[in-house]
Amino acid sequence: MRKLYHHQALPTTWAEREALRDKGQFWTPDWVAAAMLDYVLKDSPNLVFDPATGAGAFAEALARTGKPIQFFGTDIDPTLLGQSVYRQPNCQVELRDFLKNPPARRFPAIVGNPPYIRHHRIDEATKKHLKQLTSRIGGFTLDGRAGLHAYFLVQALHLLEVGGRLAFILPADICEGKFATRLWQWISENFCLEAVATFSENATPFPGVDTNALVFFVRNAPPAESLSWLRVNEAHTVDFQEFVANNFRSNATPRSIQVTQRSLREALQTGLSRPPQTQTEHRYRLSDFAAVLRGIATGANEFFFLTKAQIEAENLPVDFFKRAIGRTRDAQGDVLQKKELAELEEKSRPTWLLSIEKPTEKLPKNLTQYLQKGTAMGLPERPLIRQRNPWFKMEKRAVPPLLFAYLGRRNARFIKNEAGVLPLTGFLCVYPIYTDESFVNDLLQVLNHSDTQANLALVGKSYGSGAVKVEPNNLRNLPIPEHLVEQFELQRPYVSQNGQLDLFREVAANYTTSQSA
Repeated sequence: MRKLYHHQALPTTWAEREALRDKGQFWTPDWVAAAMLDYVLKDSPNLVFDPATGAGAFAEALARTGKPIQFFGTDIDPTLLGQSVYRQPNCQVELRDFLKNPPARRFPAIVGNPPYIRHHRIDEATKKHLKQLTSRIGGFTLDGRAGLHAYFLVQALHLLEVGGRLAFILPADICEGKFATRLWQWISENFCLEAVATFSENATPFPGVDTNALVFFVRNAPPAESLSWLRVNEAHTVDFQEFVANNFRSNATPRSIQVTQRSLREALQTGLSRPPQTQTEHRYRLSDFAAVLRGIATGANEFFFLTKAQIEAENLPVDFFKRAIGRTRDAQGDVLQKKELAELEEKSRPTWLLSIEKPTEKLPKNLTQYLQKGTAMGLPERPLIRQRNPWFKMEKRAVPPLLFAYLGRRNARFIKNEAGVLPLTGFLCVYPIYTDESFVNDLLQVLNHSDTQANLALVGKSYGSGAVKVEPNNLRNLPIPEHLVEQFELQRPYVSQNGQLDLFREVAANYTTSQSA
C-alpha cells in the first residue's frame, strides 16, 4: 500500500482529553478527510459545506485538490476560526451555532466530523431545543441518550439539496445507541444510504480514543435496497480515497479494503456498524438461562466505596459494609476468589461498600458523623442520590453467581463470582435460573466460548481497541449457539410452550425485586 498520508497526534494527558471531550473536538485525519471529500465532489458542486469546521481538515483537503470550489463552514469555537486555512481564497467560515442558528439555505455537498458530545454533557435547555428540532424536521424525537452528533446529522440532511451528497464521520453509537432505530428509520425512508465504511483496530481514524468511528455516505435521492459496506484495514494510504472515488466498485479492490454488498433491510436490522449476519433468528438467548441486572450505582464511589484503611481511619463499623468490586481490571481472570480481594486490599483498592439498612436514629455515632460529612460534601443533592430516601440508602442486589465485565482493556468476559462480591456499574449481574454448581459452571463455559463471545457484537456498543459495552436489556438478548446448549445440556426438562424454562419468570422477578426502589 502507498502510505502517502501522515498521522495527526492526539493529546495524551487526561486534562487535554477532557477539554476535547467538552467541545467534542477530535480532528479528522487527512487520509479519511480526502476520501470523504472525494465522495461529495462526484457531481462537481460549486460549494462544499462543513457545519463543524474545527481545525479545518476538510478545508485543507479541498485546497489540496486545487479545484476552484467554494468552501463554507460554521463553528462555535472562536479560537479555531483564525486558522490559516480559512484565509485562503474561496473559503468562508462563520462563528455560528449550526443546531440553533443554521444557514438559511441548502447545500449540494456537505462533509463533516460533528462534535462528539455525549448526552450527559448537554444542558437541559439545549436538549429541549434538540427535541423540537427533530420533531420539526422529521416528525420524530430521539431518545434522551442521543449525543449532539446525532442532531448534527439530522440537521445536515435537512439542509442537503435534492441530489446532493453528504459524508459524515461519526461514532458507532449513531447506529448502536438506544436512539438509533428511530433515527435510521427516518434516514432510510427519505435518503439513499450508498455506503458505510468501518475500520479495523489497526486502521482506526482516532488511535487511543475509546470510540469506534464510521463514515456514512448519503445522497438526497430515493432510497436504494442495498448498500456497500466497507472494512478498511490499513490507515494512512490512498486506497480508501481511490476506492471511494471509484464509486465503491472496483475490479481490483485493494487488499486493505474489504467490501460487501448488503441489503438495506439486513444492514439496519443487524446494525450498520456490525458485519452482515446470515442468521437473523436464534433459538436460544441468554434470557432463556439467566436474569441480568446492572451493577450497583452508588452515585459517589469516593464516599460509599472504601478501602479497609479508610474504614479504620474513620472508625466505622464493618457490619455496615458489604464486599464489592468496582473496576473491570480488579477482576483479572474468569474466576474471582476471596484471595483476590485480599490482594486488592494490599494494593489499596476499595472492596468495601457502605450499605445501610437501619433507620438513622439507630446508627452508631461514628457512622452518623461520617454521613454528616457526606451531607457537607453536597452528596444529597447529586442527581442519582437525590432520588433516595434517605439519601445514603444503597441499592440492593442479591450476590450474583456470575459477573459480566465489559469495556475493559481485555476482551469482555463472564466471571464466576466465588468471592461473593456485589458488583458496581463496571459489571453486570448475571443470575442463572438454576443455582447448582454444575449448571453455573456449564453456563459459564458456554458464555465464555468463542462462538458465544462473537455474538456480543450483535448486542453491544463498540468502542476503541475492540472494547464492547452491553446494556442489561441487550445482554439478555445475547444469542446462545444451539450446538453449545446441546453440548452442555443447558436445556433442562421443564420447558413451557414459549421455549423458556418454567422457573425463569419467578427467579428473574425475585432477583429484580431484591433491589431497592
